[in-house]
Amino acid sequence: MNKPEALPAANAEQAEAWNGTMGSKWVRHQDRLDRMLSPFCDKLIEVADINEGQFVLDVGCGCGVTTLEAAKCAGAKGHVQGIDLSAPMTVRARERNAELGLNAAFDVADASTHDFGAAKFDHLISRFGVMFFDEPVAAFANLHHALAANAKLTFICWRSLPENQWLASPMGAALAHMPPIEPSIPGAPGPFAFADKDRVSKILSDAGFRNISFTPYDTSMVVGRDLDEALEQSLEIGPLSRLLTDMDATIQTRVKEAMRAELAKRLTPTGVSLGAATWIVQANA
Repeated sequence: MNKPEALPAANAEQAEAWNGTMGSKWVRHQDRLDRMLSPFCDKLIEVADINEGQFVLDVGCGCGVTTLEAAKCAGAKGHVQGIDLSAPMTVRARERNAELGLNAAFDVADASTHDFGAAKFDHLISRFGVMFFDEPVAAFANLHHALAANAKLTFICWRSLPENQWLASPMGAALAHMPPIEPSIPGAPGPFAFADKDRVSKILSDAGFRNISFTPYDTSMVVGRDLDEALEQSLEIGPLSRLLTDMDATIQTRVKEAMRAELAKRLTPTGVSLGAATWIVQANA
């Protein structure tokens, strides 16, 4: 497949968000987020089955945990390239790599348009990093161009919001005390953009991928080691933090009380645990 032309304004909104407050929050809470998302990092690395000596591309690498785990698998003869829109998160990823001395590198760039070079990578992986493209077919076509013949694609993405209680539960409690909000457009860039596997299959097929498969992976996610941490996590990270920004103090207080009561229902000896539902998507170039 010929390399697509660059998309001059692609993903500008995402770049602004992840280089601003959102990116800074993820860096500040990196340890907590790594712990919360560890089941998905572990599952991605297990399923990807990266071999020693392979060249791997990690899209939406964030603060670098998946890239670094992949680099352990690829070894000294391999190489793992992480790419992310967020400069603050990429800086943190480089710091972590320097501490570990692994064969990994990190770039700040838009994966949908970045020139990786042709047929360079044996494997493309991503943990929740590929659902935000403005033009997903063009983005995956660009990534396809970077993969060697018969290279593997393995990524993990969220299924639908109602299936993901880690967000649906506290959000439902919050929305009961907030003015009505406009419903999101199905398939619009965002965490749940790839919930529809038929749509995702077509995107990948149109971009040149084949042997496309979807495997559901359901687990529990500890969103906080105690109730205070879980509430802070739910308020700091994700759509609720943006929705509450312009609300008056009375509404914010009611929302926090409702969320705390809802999260308390999920408190276990190991923390506040809620269900999470994902797709593991695999394909060949």
